[in-house]
Amino acid sequence: MNKTELTQKIHQIKELQRMSEELTAELEALKDEVKQTMTEQNTDTLVIDCYKVTWKSVTTNRIDTTALKKEMPEVAERFTKTTENRRFTIT
Repeated sequence: MNKTELTQKIHQIKELQRMSEELTAELEALKDEVKQTMTEQNTDTLVIDCYKVTWKSVTTNRIDTTALKKEMPEVAERFTKTTENRRFTIT
């Protein structure tokens, strides 16, 4: 791939990222409107046409790694797993 083609590809990526951000914002706004309606109706489940919408609280339990490292650093070290990946960014 020559420099011109590469520049065009990067330009396309940046444009698609911009479009994706716009779509994400629009999607979140629409979701917020539905959530507002559900809040007003005091419901966590909504059935409309062929769609079922749920908006419920979910509880999860996770290890507080910051506290674990502070209180028991040797245990935290023993069970820490290092991973490596490659990050692709265009600025």
